[in-house]
Amino acid sequence: MFCPFCSAQETKVIDSRLVAEGQQVRRRRECLECHERFTTFENAELVMPRVIKRDGSREPFNEDKLRAGLQRALEKRPVSTERVEQCILSIKSQLRATGEREVSSQFLGNLIMNALRELDKVAYVRFASVYRSFEDIKEFGEEIAKLND
Repeated sequence: MFCPFCSAQETKVIDSRLVAEGQQVRRRRECLECHERFTTFENAELVMPRVIKRDGSREPFNEDKLRAGLQRALEKRPVSTERVEQCILSIKSQLRATGEREVSSQFLGNLIMNALRELDKVAYVRFASVYRSFEDIKEFGEEIAKLND
């Protein structure tokens, strides 16, 4: 690690702690040349699979799009931000667990719908109505009936 003050290459770690619920390591460092101290944060960089869209195009997984879609479905619903973030982490873990380099948008949509079904039934129906392009009230009723099974 280069010193941000004098650009020396030799620094030593004084203290390490887990932060962000174990998702990050905070390290206190000291430069061996100028003796300045600084903090670094270390994250695991995990590669997410690419998403194959219905039209066959491929795009990188976008966590911001996932979050926006969930927030749109959960608008004005009594679900905490913490639960939404846990839901996002769960979906990302399930995607990585597939071990695939690419997943279909349908697979991702089903993961999201399953998560919403557990999180909030109204948000689930909202998301399903857009995701499955409901045409009439009958399709809403069928989806709501499935929730009671």
